[in-house]
Amino acid sequence: MQGQASRRNFLLSAGALAALSAKAIASDSCDVFTPAQTSGPFYPGERAFGLDTDLTVVNGSSRRALGQVIYVKGRVLDAQCRPIEGANVEIWQACASGKYNSPKDPNPAKLDPNFKYWAETFTNKDGEYMFKTIRPGAYPAASDWDRPPHIHVKVSKLGSKELTTQMYFKGDPLNDVDFIIQDLDPAERDSVIVDFSPSPVGFEPGSLMGSFEMKLQQVRRS
Repeated sequence: MQGQASRRNFLLSAGALAALSAKAIASDSCDVFTPAQTSGPFYPGERAFGLDTDLTVVNGSSRRALGQVIYVKGRVLDAQCRPIEGANVEIWQACASGKYNSPKDPNPAKLDPNFKYWAETFTNKDGEYMFKTIRPGAYPAASDWDRPPHIHVKVSKLGSKELTTQMYFKGDPLNDVDFIIQDLDPAERDSVIVDFSPSPVGFEPGSLMGSFEMKLQQVRRS
């Protein structure tokens, strides 16, 4: 019975995602390339990534990660706004306390042993991807600077320029005083700040969902 329920939830989720993506395709203007941003000092390294896109559970643990569960979905597009199939999408982030799973992170906050911290996936034929994770906490970048909650994203695909960027959460007050966000022009800033709302039927109750679409520049050929 449990397997049947899991399969039913997966199918509902897939159907809901397809409907949402269709709506996004219809409304997306696609006139701004996603800006590159720093990868930060806590990139885990390519060998660390795995293809399990649910960061809220760790194999062997019966407990879920702390924090607000979110779904980050979207599409990867080329310079002509066409979906890119087979693009590699990597994400890494802090847990709900604002701590990265890295020996380089001096933040004294506690790690969450039930959170995965990073994952990767590949876009489907419609350029779509999706991760289930939690909203990360803010963290101190300097004595006078707290970075707002954000998720690091790296996208690569042969024929396109590799993109490393960051996704932020609409309405967070730290966005307005963050040096990295404010260095972007207004259109670029809007393209990396995502609005989250309650997830539709078929996804985890109480979770939130946001759509982060990324437009890649094409590699110039000589």
